[in-house]
Amino acid sequence: MDVTSSADAQPDAAQPDAALPDAALPFLADAGWGTAVVEPIPGDASARRYFRLRRPGATAMLMHAPPPGEDPEPFLRAARWLDANGLRAPQILAENAAKGFVLLQDFGEVRMREYIDAWPQDAHEVYTHAVEALLQLHRLPPGPFTQYSLSEYQREARLFVEWYCPVQGLSVDLAGWTRAWEEVLGPLLARQRRGVTVLRDYHAENIMLLGGLDKQGLLDFQDALVGHAAYDLVSLLQDARRDVDPALEQAMLAHYIAESGADGHFAEDYARLGAQRNAKIVGIFVRLWRRDGKPRYLGYIPRVWAQLERDLAHPALAPLARWFDANVPDELRDPAGQLGGTFPV
Repeated sequence: MDVTSSADAQPDAAQPDAALPDAALPFLADAGWGTAVVEPIPGDASARRYFRLRRPGATAMLMHAPPPGEDPEPFLRAARWLDANGLRAPQILAENAAKGFVLLQDFGEVRMREYIDAWPQDAHEVYTHAVEALLQLHRLPPGPFTQYSLSEYQREARLFVEWYCPVQGLSVDLAGWTRAWEEVLGPLLARQRRGVTVLRDYHAENIMLLGGLDKQGLLDFQDALVGHAAYDLVSLLQDARRDVDPALEQAMLAHYIAESGADGHFAEDYARLGAQRNAKIVGIFVRLWRRDGKPRYLGYIPRVWAQLERDLAHPALAPLARWFDANVPDELRDPAGQLGGTFPV
């Protein structure tokens, strides 16, 4: 959901669309919120829109995810499963999935990202609680979601060669890209069985702090799958939108391994999934610029690329590192410059 505080002063934040859809009025009236004051909230990279509703003594959030481009059903299914299993997804107050409306519990305006930016001395504690929430999630049987398959990993990874490489004028070895990922991810697939619920976008802008550093509300989980326990840890610690101190990243990775009893392959699988996620994100951010007219996402690419390069340095990523050496020029990978290159915005 990626709801941003109304006090968010980030220069690249999306501007909210203030127009409440006409079809929302009868929906809100039926839900008992017809007289509420409506405030638009900056949204995320999707077509979903958000509004905060205020009435005396209460607030709520309205999500508009209109079909056919959006479908609220996966969000509703995941939210109900998380709530039923003791994790804090926003409660569903009312919904009309056919028209794309969901009325949600309001988690407030204290988001993990802004809290840490204001109180950096608390970063270790806040991230520890975020890792503890993942440990709680991973102790559960996997939820009623689709498996994170090799074909899905490959589909996501292809976003890099489909969007980033053409923009940079690169003619690359597409078959070699697929083979490299088969080599890198093949050993991981057996280790992700039976799997855990993977939220897929678990990071500081999707975690709300609910009256204490150890009370966290979850957002943006509608794409949940059943996959490897390292994936959401990568999302959290190799954040595309804010810098995480490498020492803090390693401390949190060590904490997760110690508390979960993960096997000796976990750290290398973390690097494998880090490379996969970061390559995917580079492709997505270029697509958001070229296809969707959202150039602000290009500003995140140097951070994501730096994380990708760190992952590629792991021996388990050798097949993919060789592909990058053969297909991506050094000037696009120069740590002293703009990692990933420049874009003619």
